[in-house]
Amino acid sequence: MSLETDLLLDRRRLKRRLFLWRLLALLAVLAVVLVGTSGFGPFGPRRHVARLEVSGLITEDRQQIAAVSALAEDPSVAALIVSVDSPGGSVAGGEGLHDAIVRVAAKKPVVTVMGGVAASAGYMVSVPSARIFARNATLTGSIGVLLESPEISGLLGKLGVQAQTIVSGPLKDQPSFTHPLSDQGHEVLQALVMDFYDQFVTMVATGRHMDPARVRELGDGRAYTGRQAVTLGLVDQIGDEIDARDWLAQQKQVPKNLPVITVRPGDWRTRAARGLFGSLADTILSATLERGVLLDGAWSVWQP
Repeated sequence: MSLETDLLLDRRRLKRRLFLWRLLALLAVLAVVLVGTSGFGPFGPRRHVARLEVSGLITEDRQQIAAVSALAEDPSVAALIVSVDSPGGSVAGGEGLHDAIVRVAAKKPVVTVMGGVAASAGYMVSVPSARIFARNATLTGSIGVLLESPEISGLLGKLGVQAQTIVSGPLKDQPSFTHPLSDQGHEVLQALVMDFYDQFVTMVATGRHMDPARVRELGDGRAYTGRQAVTLGLVDQIGDEIDARDWLAQQKQVPKNLPVITVRPGDWRTRAARGLFGSLADTILSATLERGVLLDGAWSVWQP
């Protein structure tokens, strides 16, 4: 083999090695940038403020409840911001998320920032916070519960259709699609709704440090603007997330330069991977659920 051939081969080897080292250096820089912007260090999450986004209809979500509850014991979480833009949802779903936030509030500062709507169960999950911020035009409150069931016996009668139902007791088919509520059925279901309502009132009275009688006075089902809610004591301040961070810094000594990381189900490794590689699957899944979700049981939802 000639000298020129050896030199040519050596040059090719050097080019391949140089290319490899450049590629590794580029990947290292990208990794540092992505890790820095995602809020995660090489050995786990760094100290940060967690953000819980509550939007759309609230249903019982065990993974979300577990993820929120875990924040109470996570030493990297300095505080929690609950960002609410929801008309409400199921009573059970609101209760589960409310209780998870209560567990966090017992150990860390929690604030709520309301968007366009934070009513019914959307207000329920807001009340454990030490401070609630809303916009002037936010619709909130709507403290109440409804239990609704369609009844089509009139339509069936016009069509000449009769429904025969065999039940083990007079209340087993209350409510029913095929016949109106009986007086006894109405009484029993009204009692259920009022028990749900009493639970809601207790949550608001406890979270807002209000007399339950005052909560009942305000909780006739109506919605309030953010400005009205501040006057009534249902909300503390007109403001946004910037104001919430200011309050956390001044009142709870939570530095304003801490990054904010949105709460997602899974451990920190899963959240880090989502932060690095995106959450397209989450977006698709959320859109699918929002289109197909069904609410069972009693609702605590604002209906315009």
